[in-house]
Amino acid sequence: MTISTSLKLSTELQKNPLISFGRGIATYPDVRPSDIAPAIEFLLEQAQHAVDHAVNPTTPAKWNDLVEPLEDATESLSRSWGVISHLNSVTDTPELRTAYGEMMPKVTAFFSSLGQNLALYQKFKDLNQSNDFSTLNLAQKKVIENSLRDFRLGGAELSDSQKPRFSEIQDEQALLGKAFSDHVLDATDGFVHVLQDISDLAGLPEDAIAAAADLATQKNLQGWAFTLHFPSYYPVMQYSENRELRRLMYQAYVTRSSELASQYAKAKVDWDNTQNMLDQLRLRNEEARMLGFSSYADLSLAPKMANTVEEVDLFLTNFAIKAKPFAQKDWQELCDFATAELGLPNGLEPWDIPFAAECLKQARYSFSENELKQYFPLPKVLDGLFGVIQTLFDVKIDSANLPTWHADVQSFSVKDCQDQIVAYFYLDPYARPGKRGGAWMDDARGRRELPNGEIQIPVAYLVCNFAPPVKVDGVLRQPTITHDDVITLFHESGHGLHHLLTQVAALGVSGINGVEWDAVELPSQFMENFCWEWEVLEKMTAHVETGKTLPRELFDKMLAAKNYQNGLATLRQIVMSLTDWRLHSSFDTEGAKGQAVLDASRVIADQYNIIPQPEISRWINSFSHIFAGGYAAGYYSYKWAEVLSADVYAAFEEAAKLTGSVLDPKTGARYRKEILEVGGSRPAAESFKSFRGREPSIDALLRHGGLAT
Repeated sequence: MTISTSLKLSTELQKNPLISFGRGIATYPDVRPSDIAPAIEFLLEQAQHAVDHAVNPTTPAKWNDLVEPLEDATESLSRSWGVISHLNSVTDTPELRTAYGEMMPKVTAFFSSLGQNLALYQKFKDLNQSNDFSTLNLAQKKVIENSLRDFRLGGAELSDSQKPRFSEIQDEQALLGKAFSDHVLDATDGFVHVLQDISDLAGLPEDAIAAAADLATQKNLQGWAFTLHFPSYYPVMQYSENRELRRLMYQAYVTRSSELASQYAKAKVDWDNTQNMLDQLRLRNEEARMLGFSSYADLSLAPKMANTVEEVDLFLTNFAIKAKPFAQKDWQELCDFATAELGLPNGLEPWDIPFAAECLKQARYSFSENELKQYFPLPKVLDGLFGVIQTLFDVKIDSANLPTWHADVQSFSVKDCQDQIVAYFYLDPYARPGKRGGAWMDDARGRRELPNGEIQIPVAYLVCNFAPPVKVDGVLRQPTITHDDVITLFHESGHGLHHLLTQVAALGVSGINGVEWDAVELPSQFMENFCWEWEVLEKMTAHVETGKTLPRELFDKMLAAKNYQNGLATLRQIVMSLTDWRLHSSFDTEGAKGQAVLDASRVIADQYNIIPQPEISRWINSFSHIFAGGYAAGYYSYKWAEVLSADVYAAFEEAAKLTGSVLDPKTGARYRKEILEVGGSRPAAESFKSFRGREPSIDALLRHGGLAT
């Protein structure tokens, strides 16, 4: 960490773990909530000092004099703040939440002021127009071009009278996003349902029952305890023969963070996100209009691949039209099965759907997800994942011994063919109280060339929420994960590879930095495809009790069921994407009141979805991707990038026809060079065309998803 000579570190600050780790690896166990304010106050002061130096008329508008010193100071702040944000997501405590919340407005205000700094904007324009610009490499030029765009989007060209309000908007959005996330986490953590009669557990897998018993013990309760964390919640919905239990759990889950949560989920009214969503949408619309855009969706496209609001809307609606006949067929089959085989003559209730789908799947394909799960012990899956990565990309993955924030967290090094470490990553696999739900990859440190010429190697977080290991008959059982979990792990590893294998040395466009939001899912979705290949699964499966590899017969059944109910699943994703898109493109934020956001989501679902909407469902109130996770006016990216990723994977399928293996090192080397290594240093469309030699086609995605006609 470069510390300005004019800012002296006190003895106390020298010991502060949020500063003392410098350019190295954070010592997570040492971070206390009381460390946050003094460290961030100092780093903010240091960053502001760097900004003041950059805008000084005597500072030359050159890369080494302008960009590098500013990058040093802001990276130090961002990395330390990133450690705090990460801990807030994975080890939430009241003390940490308070300390984080107290400093968030100051950090947000700094970066908001940075984007609005007209003098700094002018310095970057001067560099862009100077003779020195032609001497920069392509990545450095892209950093400057992106910076100029971000200055415009950050309000640098606003009048002095407008800038204070623009800053207020950024501050308020940050606080609302944090509150939204906190409410969802609190509502998820706050619900516990206890059963004391073993007959109520009929149908549940052994490991789900053991996990419920463990949870009850942890909470000093008698019997079996269930929560709304997905590894506890979903087995109930999928396997429980207790229809009343399914109903109770479903109603609690879909009313989280809503006005109905106190009735169904034992939640506080303070956790209702209804007004929060309206407030965020209003602020986003105001921000967009201040910058001269017609809507927030229009603003969001400035750094994306898609060009117009209409283009995205048409992409989604056309996709819905293609998927709808398949979804209708899926739904009819499910309803017919429920009537004929499950004794539900009055039709499926929402809490019956996962259970009925699993029963039909077992009847049709003669296997259950729980049977399949026994072949996927997490350590064996990791070995298989690492084998794929090592074969395709000519690297080696070894265990590391980095400081971690929880006993379950593992760390790994990535080495090149010369056995030199080129990156590190953490894996935090299991769900637990105080940990945000879902799965994600995040940037702990980016690759860059330091002023002394050394390369700072990247570090990534891979975070999942798998069911933790449980004791069966007093013995701790090796953790197993579902095949869906395997896909999630491969997905997040794809993001990780994008960040870890970059060869770009300019921080602003190395790894995932600077990649268009609607292309950033390409590497993650690409990796999912390997989870359906026999040559991969054969080497990454071992039955938890017998150690035997997944039988080929079971794999064939699994493959036959690959696109089971995929019409409904695809349509669900499109409805979520359209809801996000239209809330940010055509929703009347000024006239909206009360349940207007929910009503808007219902209109879209009525138009495009097949499954009737439950009256109590408030799923939008926990849609963290768009209200707390950075995907606002961007959820469509999953489907947009899926077109790209399926087409990219088709190149490996084509190679397999010649080599006999999708794990083709030559194709892997081209993919690494043209997609992973370049990061955000060039447009994603160029990277795709460099790899495929043509424009993308939707054909591979429709074929992979069983949606081709």
